[in-house]
Amino acid sequence: MISIIISSANAEQLKQVSENITATIGVPFEIIAVDNSNGQQGICAVYNQGIRQAQYDILCFMHEDVIIKTDNWGPILKNILNENNQIGLLGVVGGGYKPFTPSTWNGLGIYNTFSNIIQSYKRADKEPYHDFRNPDNVKVVPVACVDGVWLATTSHVAAKFKFDEDTFHGFHAYDLDYSIAIGQQYKVCVTYEILLNHLSEGGYNRTWMEDTLKLHEKWQDILPLNVGNFSRKDCIHMEKVTFKDFVKKLIELKFPASVAHKVLQNKKYKELGLYWKLKFYVVKMFLAGR
Repeated sequence: MISIIISSANAEQLKQVSENITATIGVPFEIIAVDNSNGQQGICAVYNQGIRQAQYDILCFMHEDVIIKTDNWGPILKNILNENNQIGLLGVVGGGYKPFTPSTWNGLGIYNTFSNIIQSYKRADKEPYHDFRNPDNVKVVPVACVDGVWLATTSHVAAKFKFDEDTFHGFHAYDLDYSIAIGQQYKVCVTYEILLNHLSEGGYNRTWMEDTLKLHEKWQDILPLNVGNFSRKDCIHMEKVTFKDFVKKLIELKFPASVAHKVLQNKKYKELGLYWKLKFYVVKMFLAGR
C-alpha cells in the first residue's frame, strides 16, 4: 500500500527508522532504501530510482533521521490522499508564500509557516520542541512548498513528475522544486494528522546557496507563489526581510556582491517598490563585510 523511499547514509539510523515504520505504519508497506553513504548520488536520482522500483500506489520520501510518533499513520495518509485527489504532494512543514527572493520553502515573514513537527538538534545544545503552527485549526492546509524531511504523493502523480536530477545533483532544493512543479497542476499541502520527530536541524552552506540560486532561476517566471492569499503589504514585508537574510547568507558564505545585484535585476523588486532600498542595503552590507 505504501512504498517508502529513503536515501540512506547511516546504517544505524536506517535500522532505527525501519523499526519505527514497522511499529507505527499500520498497513502493508515496503522500504526502498538506497545506500548513499558516500553521497555518490544526488537525492533526486535516488528518489527517481525509488519511484521506478516502487510497487505500491502511495509513495513516501523521507529522511532516515526521523521517528514517526503517530500510530497507524498509514491509514491516515491513505485517507487524506483518497478523499482529495486534488492533493498532489503532502508534507508536515511548509510555507504559504514562496518568495521570488532566493530562500527556503517559506522565506522569512509573519504567519507564513504551517507545521506539525518535533524538531530535535544534533549540532546545537538545544532542547527538542514541538513546532505546531495551525492558525485555522484544520487537518490539512494548502501551501506553496513543503520541506523534504517527509513527503508523500501517489504513483499516479509520481509518474508525471520526476525529481529534477539534471539540475539538482546534491541534497538541496529538490523539495522546493518538486513542490513548485507539482503545484502547477495539484495542491501541495501540510497535514496536521501525522507527527514526527526530526532528529537533526538543517544548515546552510555554499552548495545550498548554489542550488537555491538554480531553483530561483528555473522558476523565476512562476515565483512568487501566494497560496496563503497574503496581502500586498505582507508580501512586500516578506520579500524585504527575506532579501536581507539572503544578503547576510551571501556574505557569510563568501559570495560576491554581484550575486545579490544580479538577483535584484528581477523586475518584481521594482514593482513592489523595493529595488532602491535593497540596492542600498547590498552596498552597505558588503562594504561593511557583515
